[in-house]
Amino acid sequence: MSIAKILHSLRSHAETPTHRDTDTVRKIVHALEQMEPQQARYTAAYAYILARVANADMNISEAETQEMEALVSRLSGLPEEQAILVVQIAKTQTVLFGGTENFLVTEEFNRMATEEQKLSLLNCLFAVAAADKSISGVEDREIRLIADELQLRHDQYIDVRLQYRNYLSVLNGAS
Repeated sequence: MSIAKILHSLRSHAETPTHRDTDTVRKIVHALEQMEPQQARYTAAYAYILARVANADMNISEAETQEMEALVSRLSGLPEEQAILVVQIAKTQTVLFGGTENFLVTEEFNRMATEEQKLSLLNCLFAVAAADKSISGVEDREIRLIADELQLRHDQYIDVRLQYRNYLSVLNGAS
């Protein structure tokens, strides 16, 4: 079966989308059907953005995956098995469609989230990047890009980044 037929099949089975949903968010939301739809969209976008940072260096480590699962479970209240599923879907979608979906998903999250929720996500992005004990330059740049897309101020970004300075490879001489 061609990728076009698979994608068409997935789209035809998804719930009726709102005009602002991306295909990525809809697929993850489908896995979260038992949740209230707005909370499911929020969780789907949150998980995708976490995976976006984990994949910034083209390698999602086991430590990063475990951190994402814990964060999604804590955020959503989902049982561990469902949080694992959400993270796996988000990781797959990030790897397959990251170049096209990154901005769209972050833009959708930006519309849904309060400033406090955006800052909480920013903190979680650094936590995922630091899960393997080092935040690479490419991960740091991706987090900065996401902070900009979330319309967070530079000082807000720096305040959170400072909490993770011991993990920044640029400050530790690592590559």
